[in-house]
Amino acid sequence: MTQEKHRLYTDLAWLWPLWGDPGEYAAYCENAIRLIETHARRPVRTLLNLGCGGGKNAFNLKERYAVTGLDISPAMLDNARRLNPECSFIQGNMRSFHLPMRFDAILVDDAICYMTSEADLREVFRCAYDALEPGGVMLVGPDDTTETFVQNESNITPAATTNKPAHIDVVFVENDYDPNPDDTVYDALMIYIIRENGQLRIVQDLHHLGLFPLATWRSLVREPGFDVQESTYVEGEKEYTEFICIKPA
Repeated sequence: MTQEKHRLYTDLAWLWPLWGDPGEYAAYCENAIRLIETHARRPVRTLLNLGCGGGKNAFNLKERYAVTGLDISPAMLDNARRLNPECSFIQGNMRSFHLPMRFDAILVDDAICYMTSEADLREVFRCAYDALEPGGVMLVGPDDTTETFVQNESNITPAATTNKPAHIDVVFVENDYDPNPDDTVYDALMIYIIRENGQLRIVQDLHHLGLFPLATWRSLVREPGFDVQESTYVEGEKEYTEFICIKPA
């Protein structure tokens, strides 16, 4: 499968540290730790973060676990290594990775949104199942399903202030739009308003993301053989469904 070349994950990956401080991910990671340790059927010491991106979740998880991150983007992995020099990071495709070690837990980051077909999701869950120790837990969930998606939703986020270079200001604009409700893909348009030393440039970056009914998620996470529980995570005014997938001991 040909991978899209998103600017945020290539030449503009330097913007990622400015799109939210790592501490903003702490509440989500605390919830992930609680779910993992409640449902695991073995001691949890090692964790694989699939689609780890720039390592902001790893930053919040590394004090609890020995974290390994996997991502397809070399530029984002460079960000992750700078933020988390004590963690291990591996370049790989979450649809097809094979590692020599197995893990007590797997957290699938929001990179799961880039799976745009049922076949993509199946491969991620199959690889994750193979990478888990018996009794281990995979935690995964969609940012949106067909039931929760809001057409033409837009968000504006100014750059984080921590460690931001004084000569750079950035505003991130996100717009989600589904041009064809009959398929499993929607458009996530990212617009980066960048001012360097007062000089303005505006960059558009179109991402194609997967959109499936909740019933499809429920079916696919069970296919590899997981025992599956569900939980709800609330962030602001939005509720997210999370799947706690236990590999039988």
